Amino acid sequence: MSLSTQVLDAAKERGIMIATAESCTGGMVAAALTDIPGSSAVFERGFVTYTNQAKIDMLGVSPATLDAHGAVSEEVAREMAAGALSHAPVNLTVSITGIAGPGGSEFKPEGRVCFGIADANGVNSETVEYGALGREAVRASAKDHALALLLERLQTR
Repeated sequence: MSLSTQVLDAAKERGIMIATAESCTGGMVAAALTDIPGSSAVFERGFVTYTNQAKIDMLGVSPATLDAHGAVSEEVAREMAAGALSHAPVNLTVSITGIAGPGGSEFKPEGRVCFGIADANGVNSETVEYGALGREAVRASAKDHALALLLERLQTR
């Protein structure tokens, strides 16, 4: 059974509605969930906020947070997840912001991806360093990690 199917089944069992807030994955998590027939029972919407302005406009991410920490940070990932929770009639959100590559810097290397997950119990975040695996591999890995975070949160409810 695919990770997406497991997430949808767990959400259905618990009556949980989900939204995503994605940057570097450009909607891949939303696509993975909506590839499954019947996903509309638990998947409400996906926000693709690729630019900083989109993060501000669509999710309410603070310009001060972006200025202080940059888009690729746990602080922004947390605000993205919390923003999706407050801008959609859902119970659970996941966010992704990162540097899929090519490129990066000494301080924000290629393959760094920050995740946020939010529900009524609060917002958590984490960073995964995938390294310079290439854009496609980093994005696919980030999508799978976000799905795993959703499943983990659903299984602890």
